Amino acid sequence: METKPKKSNISEKPTPVKRTRAPRKSSVQAKKGAVLLNDDLVSQYLIQNPDFFVRHAQQIEEMKIPHPVRGVMSLPEWQMARQRSKIKQLETEITLLMEHASSNEKLFESLMVLQHQLLQSTDLNDLLLRLNQWAKSLGLVGAYLYLFDDKWLLNAPSSYYHFALSTDKFDFIRVRHLQYSYQYLGQLNSTELDLLIPDKVYVGSVALSLLGKFGDLGVVVFASRSAEHYQQGQGTLLLEKISEILPILISRWVTRRN
Repeated sequence: METKPKKSNISEKPTPVKRTRAPRKSSVQAKKGAVLLNDDLVSQYLIQNPDFFVRHAQQIEEMKIPHPVRGVMSLPEWQMARQRSKIKQLETEITLLMEHASSNEKLFESLMVLQHQLLQSTDLNDLLLRLNQWAKSLGLVGAYLYLFDDKWLLNAPSSYYHFALSTDKFDFIRVRHLQYSYQYLGQLNSTELDLLIPDKVYVGSVALSLLGKFGDLGVVVFASRSAEHYQQGQGTLLLEKISEILPILISRWVTRRN
């Protein structure tokens, strides 16, 4: 007996074939090959491709740059403003250099005059007299010189005992003004003035400088009536040079202690 093929039921719907979609790349995976721009990369590109500005001249001219005062400005205007600022800064620096050169020249000339005068001194008293005259020629009250008694032989019969200054008496000035430097420019209180300037003249400000490589041989003082003449922050080059010369000259007439 033949078996007839079984008829398909047309009412039956074919089973749909499921299509598997390719998985979407995550945002992290999508950006994996991307290069994030930053200031360094942009700067490096522009340095390596200087013709960029030639190829995009029109766009460059249309760029707007933020400005703290004018709000925005074009790139050429911004460049011109920067150039003007640089020129002004250079002019200021050149002016300062010229002023320093002129000031240093005057200091050098003044030092040469003083050194020549001091070299002609006949003794320590004459040296102080010449130092005083030089100070007064600059409009100062005068100059004062002291030698620490533990470093020089100044006792009688020496005729220079009036130059002696006890290091113990001077220590409070050293601690207050000369802990971190061998020079001090500024004002002194009445107790300090009584010790260093016994003339009872009015003194507004002073310049102090310790003598010797270690600041242990003595002190020279220049006094001014103006309270603003000597101020912290001023140059001390001339003062330092005078302090180097004095111990050498003083050794001609006073013996150092062993």
